[in-house]
Amino acid sequence: MGTPRETTQAQAETVVDRLEEEYPDSTISLRYSNRLELLIAVILSAQCTDERVNTETADLFEKYDGPEDYANAPQDELAEDLNSITYYNSKAEYIRNSCQTILEDHDGEVPDTMAELTELSGVGRKTANVVLQHGHDIVEGVVVDTHVQRLSRRLGLTEEKRPERIEETLMDIVPEEHWQQFTHLCIDHGRAVCTARKPDCDGCVLADICPSERGDSEVDLASGEPW
Repeated sequence: MGTPRETTQAQAETVVDRLEEEYPDSTISLRYSNRLELLIAVILSAQCTDERVNTETADLFEKYDGPEDYANAPQDELAEDLNSITYYNSKAEYIRNSCQTILEDHDGEVPDTMAELTELSGVGRKTANVVLQHGHDIVEGVVVDTHVQRLSRRLGLTEEKRPERIEETLMDIVPEEHWQQFTHLCIDHGRAVCTARKPDCDGCVLADICPSERGDSEVDLASGEPW
């Protein structure tokens, strides 16, 4: 029997292998056509479904083009354009301020480093990781959203609760070549099977290796950890 870390690494690799078979086309579900649209879509997706964001941005991306349009838009007008999104007033402010910074400090281009991205208004590691991975083809970490939090804890891959600490753990046990795909696989499985309130353990391809399904985990299956 291997060390606890080796055992958890083997568990993580098995999770990836099985979920890749289950969801062979797993990828990002947000719709965008450039890096700025990606950044805005991810900011809007905080505590909001990708489906709702895609509905909202269909018109938003027609009305607003470059960072100048967002930076110069009146706060109340941009907020009104986002009024079906959760926390739309705050997100409108984040978008305006971020676009102003992009114009002033980055020549109108979405930056390509973790440090620069996380200096933008409303942008943490989760958002920055998504933009780096899908906008710049740079994989620097693991995107930890609510599904990744829930599944990684239920599967016994981590006991951490804070997203930053969960990411550190996953980066240590998930092979680097799977960091990006791990998130998409967790999202698909979290939506289809391992839901927050009523997980379908009987229909889960991971049931035999899941400590929560066996009942020997302290993780509360009914709770969805906010990201």
